[in-house]
Amino acid sequence: MPSRYLIFYKPFNVLSQFTQGLTAPASGERRLTLADFIKEPGVYPVGRLDYDSEGLMLLTDDGALQYRLSDPRFAHRRTYWVQVEGCVTEAALQQLAMGVTIGSYRTQPADARAIEEPDIAPRDPPIRVRKSIPTSWLELTITEGRNRQVRRMTAAVGFPTLRLTRIAIGDLRLHGLMPGQSRHLSPAEVKVLQRFRR
Repeated sequence: MPSRYLIFYKPFNVLSQFTQGLTAPASGERRLTLADFIKEPGVYPVGRLDYDSEGLMLLTDDGALQYRLSDPRFAHRRTYWVQVEGCVTEAALQQLAMGVTIGSYRTQPADARAIEEPDIAPRDPPIRVRKSIPTSWLELTITEGRNRQVRRMTAAVGFPTLRLTRIAIGDLRLHGLMPGQSRHLSPAEVKVLQRFRR
């Protein structure tokens, strides 16, 4: 039987797993998981997105592809739209492009550029707006996937992340979906994915 590949637009405040795990510590409320959105059995997420991040997730039953995309030794590009606090500067973008130090670790160089506010679905709930502090957007492409890396990178250059949306894994992009929606990949998209297996 051929492998199955789904693309999913993970909403804000959804766990990147099918099992419930812990409830929200403060309120005791049940947290949403992938099981609340993905009804196709036998597929599993490739990597993860943080609970408070949004955007593209790939799910499949192709174990070889899961391994290649999840293992940091096989670096692959992931692109994010990032809303930050403050007006991002050219100096900060250059720092991100060269790599920044996070604790005892220096990140690999990234592609970083300022962008206009993208055409993106509203977040539910929206970010907290402070009238006295502007926000700006950047597009950041990294080849690593360390814990909360993008948030830690923007904070390291003085611009805390307010909203984080992954829009691409390699050439696979988040198009035509709203938060909570998923679809099977087209044959052409599957062909693009197969390049990751080499």
